[in-house]
Amino acid sequence: MAGIRSSGRLSVFSSRSGDCGLVTAAVDCVEMSRFDRGVGLARSLAIYHAIPLRQRRLRRLYSQFVAAGDLVFDIGAHAGNRVRAFAALGCRVVALEPQPDFAWLLRALFGRSPRIVVVEAAVADVSGRGSLLLSERTPTVTTLAAEWRDARASDPDFARVRWNRRVEIESTTLDCLIERFGVPAFVKIDVEGSEPAVLAGLGRPVPALSFEYLPRALQQVEMCLTRLIALGPYQFNWSVGESNHLVSDRWLDASEVLATLRTPAAQRRPGDVYARLV
Repeated sequence: MAGIRSSGRLSVFSSRSGDCGLVTAAVDCVEMSRFDRGVGLARSLAIYHAIPLRQRRLRRLYSQFVAAGDLVFDIGAHAGNRVRAFAALGCRVVALEPQPDFAWLLRALFGRSPRIVVVEAAVADVSGRGSLLLSERTPTVTTLAAEWRDARASDPDFARVRWNRRVEIESTTLDCLIERFGVPAFVKIDVEGSEPAVLAGLGRPVPALSFEYLPRALQQVEMCLTRLIALGPYQFNWSVGESNHLVSDRWLDASEVLATLRTPAAQRRPGDVYARLV
């Protein structure tokens, strides 16, 4: 049988007689990967940039937390719709994105803006390198958290998702970002199960932040809440799905927001938890 030797990201098959099937399979695999990546990129652009009025709702939401000139960290910037909203409010934005295709997209969209810095890296509890688990057709659920990925196998919302590729990426921490860029007025975190790790790399309170939650992964929420109240006196609220609207008419403590997210009504859809210092 022909040997396989590593050549960076792709495997190179020898082409001796009898190996044509392997060569064909390798080419087909590369072509499928390109197709899946194109589908995933197009899907994200459609979801996050093509829906009317979404940017207006985002600006209305974030204007409660930031003002012109404020520094914002967008952790898991993906297709850049939140970057776009923060920039429209006059903020300086540091956009972190570990997926190579989406880091390229962010540089293409915002590379000429003097107020936006794109960093191609993940954010974790320690700086270094990590293995990013890619879902090329559904890149919104690409993750560093293998346990979180494995737990989604029993989640019907993820029934059609396949994590089909792994890439090595650079990682940094919130503390390192603060040392480099300054203290942000707001940190948006959307990292598919790595939210507790991101907050573990934060050693001081920041004025406000948000992190994503899944109804069937509230243990992640509890870990994030525990970390935040250890850092400072935070209050909490939440938004459902992509409504970009705070649900509660008052800010809650950690136990209240966790209890609310456990109710049947809140269990229907994912969303984001918002935190602010008091």
